[in-house]
Amino acid sequence: MDKVSAAAEDRRREYRVEELADAAGITTRTLRFYRERKLLQPPRREGRIAWYGEAHLARLRMIAELLERGHTLGGIAELIGAGESGRDVAELIGLGAAIVAPWSDEVPVHLDWEELKAAFGDQLTGENTAESVAQGFVTLEEDGITHVSRRLMDATTALVAEGVPLAVVLEASRRTQEHVTAIAEIFTALVREQFLGALTGEAPLPPGEAARLTEQILRVRPLARTVTDAQFALAMDRRVHAEYDELLRLRMEQPGEE
Repeated sequence: MDKVSAAAEDRRREYRVEELADAAGITTRTLRFYRERKLLQPPRREGRIAWYGEAHLARLRMIAELLERGHTLGGIAELIGAGESGRDVAELIGLGAAIVAPWSDEVPVHLDWEELKAAFGDQLTGENTAESVAQGFVTLEEDGITHVSRRLMDATTALVAEGVPLAVVLEASRRTQEHVTAIAEIFTALVREQFLGALTGEAPLPPGEAARLTEQILRVRPLARTVTDAQFALAMDRRVHAEYDELLRLRMEQPGEE
């Protein structure tokens, strides 16, 4: 048999329950459970014998991949049901991944207690530590702490080294977090209302729509960061100039020395 014929024969191959379970690396009990949950399409029946094909094997492998990614069986059933209604499962998975993909590329950093003491000295108080934990950036460990962002940790230690009290840095961090959360809510609402409205309806997405939305989301994500960065820089320009002008005005109004 030549390679072409072998490939065609492999595509036409059919499996009994035990053979399909073995090929998919699962138990027959799990396979039957998937059938009961309607995660697996019905087999071809020949008398009392159920025959499964390559499409069934591909479905089982897709289920295994989704479970590894953290999807629940209920969520997988919903995706599969959507796919069988004309919405491509792979495209929906790609859209979901694009929506929830991390925006941050921050790298965690671990510091032991000696390193923290060297960086913050007597400012390493229980109150400051508790505030760091409350902000969600720091996790306490027996031998020190882990900060979710090396950049934020480096900035904190640099500001303290410049003479800014750690408590003041943490207060600025807390207030900044409140504002950036509000900014994130603005852009989340923009994406939801302008691009993802179709996902809230009951009607199935047209063919290819999930793929189109995925590409659109990937293009919009960096634009949100660009707008935020530019707005922050412009706001700093305005505020710094206003503060400096006010400082000069106050100096000019001070009475001269006799």
